[in-house]
Amino acid sequence: MPTSFNMETMPFSLLDENEQQLLRQRLDIGYYQSGETILAAGDEPEGVYIILKGKVSESEAQQEGVDAPQHIFVHYTNEDYFGAWSAIRGTAIHNFIAEEETICHILSTKTLLDLMSSNSLFADYFQQNLAAKSEIVAQHGAEQDMAEFMLARVSSGVIREPLIILEGTSIFDATTLMREKKSDCMLVKRGNRYGMVTGTDLLDALVIRQQPQSTDVADVASYRLITIDPEDYLFNALIVMTQQHIERVVVMRREELVGIVELTDVLSYFSSHSHVIGLRIERAQTVDDLHEAAEGLNDLIKALVSQGVKARFAMDLLAAMNGRIMAKLFDIVVPADMLPHVCLVVMGSEGRGEQIMKTDQDNAIIHRDGLVWPGMQETMERYSRTLIEFGFPPCPGNIMVSNPYWVNSLGDWTQRMSDWAESCSGEALMNLAIAVDAKPVAGNPAIFKAGRNWFMRHLRNNDVFFSHFAKASLEFDTPLTLFGNLKDKGQLDIKKAGIFPIVHGIRTMAMQYRIKATNTFKRIEALVEEGQLKEKHGRELEEALGLFIQLRLRQQLKRSECSDEGIDLTPNIIDLQSLDKMERDLLRDALHIVKGFKKHLGLRYHLGG
Repeated sequence: MPTSFNMETMPFSLLDENEQQLLRQRLDIGYYQSGETILAAGDEPEGVYIILKGKVSESEAQQEGVDAPQHIFVHYTNEDYFGAWSAIRGTAIHNFIAEEETICHILSTKTLLDLMSSNSLFADYFQQNLAAKSEIVAQHGAEQDMAEFMLARVSSGVIREPLIILEGTSIFDATTLMREKKSDCMLVKRGNRYGMVTGTDLLDALVIRQQPQSTDVADVASYRLITIDPEDYLFNALIVMTQQHIERVVVMRREELVGIVELTDVLSYFSSHSHVIGLRIERAQTVDDLHEAAEGLNDLIKALVSQGVKARFAMDLLAAMNGRIMAKLFDIVVPADMLPHVCLVVMGSEGRGEQIMKTDQDNAIIHRDGLVWPGMQETMERYSRTLIEFGFPPCPGNIMVSNPYWVNSLGDWTQRMSDWAESCSGEALMNLAIAVDAKPVAGNPAIFKAGRNWFMRHLRNNDVFFSHFAKASLEFDTPLTLFGNLKDKGQLDIKKAGIFPIVHGIRTMAMQYRIKATNTFKRIEALVEEGQLKEKHGRELEEALGLFIQLRLRQQLKRSECSDEGIDLTPNIIDLQSLDKMERDLLRDALHIVKGFKKHLGLRYHLGG
């Protein structure tokens, strides 16, 4: 009988000891090949399937005579369960297909019904809606399975029908119509294009620019719309609004207008308090105001993790939050007349958007050639010092804007990157690795983009450089025994063993093919599109990296809670004894993927043994 079933997850943690023992005694196990249908629409289910290892998609039933691709509603992975509703009603309404080799525990329908009969909370969890499930979790202090929640689509009931007016409508008539319709924005149709007009836009036109009320509202509209697809994740809409500092996005299906999603509607759908922090950040007028807003980020991290949010979603949202904090602070401390002439960039994991807990500062300034700003050094020192007060630790290598070495004119910055690329020294290549992950967060981004584009052209076809640069990916051993098991029994440095080889190897390939994305997951996707990675290989690398980050985050949170200062002093160390059998098996499989990737890099860049 399998012993690695996790009783700590919802809803199984609601069972008492006798009920859990009954469940264990009656569990069966099923093995499914990639592409195999586990449960087909119309079938009578065996029971509830709990994934031990693998990936399963839930898709709509194929209509007779319709030759169209099946719509996939959701993917299930390790520790997710599926088929409960089908088991209760007696018939499956969707198809459940193994997308890769999958192992599932199977809890029979009879046992499921027996347990629901003896435990009302367990029954409520399966039978009630999301609100009822949330209440159960809040009362019992366990983690909520949020997979279905976090995979909600934009099309899931939050799209508003927009107020549309035609070109030629006056500001007066448009304002009157908005008041009648109780709307605070509208879309203006000019030819085949749509532009957005908000109440603030109309106020600026009339009061600030003193345009007459007869002005064509089409001349006030903004035609650079931020759009999202209706089948995109609703959570991504929240991320986009946070990143772009906006309160609504336009929903487009290719060239077809579908509607508008408002921030308030998204927030009502989600149970996170991230929007509160975001609003406080944007409204901050002083350093003290901003400091108070930033203090809520650690609580947000814990809330996201406890609610079952996948690490990649959490990284995207928190990268946007951190970026807004850094940008807002920069706007506060840097004189307004200097902002068009300087660009603040974040580098390393912050630049890649792959940190969750606050990591060391890695930032730099690129400014226009010939800029004269006598107070620059003093301002940059204040900026770094304030970030430390906000909880962003100082960089041990002093890679911060308070260090004049990392404050450069555009010409000096490109020359420095060129010098690093031509040098074979470890320090130069380390600096370059940090710098190529740079992302602009404040000031004038055009300055950064000019330097990045020059450097990408400069590196083209430089095979010797790429061979030297890639070598660091093979620096650390993969901790697997001759027989493929985990070598270490106590602790494991997950950054050296798994994260760094993937991140740096993908970074090298992305540089070679002039991919502008800095996030490792997005770089992998771009390399697959370029044909430089097979789709299966790219997916495996994404899953392995996601697992490493998730395991690290979980243990970082545990250690930070036990620390008097709330800081984890060993952020990359994984305590293997704290992992259950399933997690150890997954970790071992992920390290095998890393080992194979390192072999691939060795062959690609002629790195030898």
